[in-house]
Amino acid sequence: MRRFLPDTFTMLLVLTVLTASFFPVQGASAHYFSIATNFAIGLLFFLHGARLSRDVVIAGLLHWRLHLVILLTTFGIFPLLALGMGQIVPTSILPTALYTGILFLSVLPSTVQSSIAFTSIAGGNVPAAICAASASNIFGMFLTPLLVGVLFSVGGQGGFSWDVLEQIMLQLLAPFIAGQLLQPWIGSWIRSKKQILMPVDRGSILMVVYSAFSEAVVEGLWHTFSVADIATVIVANIVLLALVLSITMFGSRALGFSKADEITITFCGSKKSLASGVPMANVIFAGQGIGAIVLPLMLFHQVQLMTCAFLAQKYADAAKKREAAKAETEAREATNAA
Repeated sequence: MRRFLPDTFTMLLVLTVLTASFFPVQGASAHYFSIATNFAIGLLFFLHGARLSRDVVIAGLLHWRLHLVILLTTFGIFPLLALGMGQIVPTSILPTALYTGILFLSVLPSTVQSSIAFTSIAGGNVPAAICAASASNIFGMFLTPLLVGVLFSVGGQGGFSWDVLEQIMLQLLAPFIAGQLLQPWIGSWIRSKKQILMPVDRGSILMVVYSAFSEAVVEGLWHTFSVADIATVIVANIVLLALVLSITMFGSRALGFSKADEITITFCGSKKSLASGVPMANVIFAGQGIGAIVLPLMLFHQVQLMTCAFLAQKYADAAKKREAAKAETEAREATNAA
């Protein structure tokens, strides 16, 4: 049953939202808190760049066919499904602001840590997962703001100024490149201090969430959406995830990938990154109330963790059964030969 319970970070997110709901940061304090948040986001992407080994990236390019399928799923199939959902579900059922959040999460890159972890548990191609998830986040810094402009225009949500791309480059890509440049000297140390530096990763996300929901609460977020609206978003997230999981799982089999590669495609292609999404929302939708925009992403985060934990265990159990059957067959053949 533990796989169905919220993880520690999800509980911290819930606590942050509750804190913002009752004690929102306002006025001059909000201004200085925003400056601190931007600094924390820059540090977060600097650490991302410093952690990523160039050898891993180069090795991953050799399996280009697998990575191409994952990227097409993440930045192609996912957005098309979200766009189609907007054509089917009327705004009376799914409020426009929340649908904007679903559109936004659909163009985000894949997660890194959880994609790799679930791939490992399920017995998938871990080196490929590391490369695929990392590449997804690198390309996401370019593709996500571009797709937001295209997708939101088609979906009738309006576009955004192309100045946003410049802000992405300055606030997210520049620190990432700086980390990559220093990676040969500090990369090993940073990877070895994962537990110590984890609060920086999660703390920056919590700071953005607190700032976003504080602003949204002041503007009347919880008076705008009902419990039914939140429930609708959860159902929409479940449907979206189920469709992508089915496409990645059965599609990879149809394309002739091995079982290990199928697992990698399934988990890396179906995940969306909260760690990248929240900071990006803070930049792309600057000056807007992003509380409603990141809410579907936060809910999707928990849905994907629970679903993929269950699926990873199913893959692992199936692998054990195959190994047991193979061992039994080999023992029987050895006995017959004797």
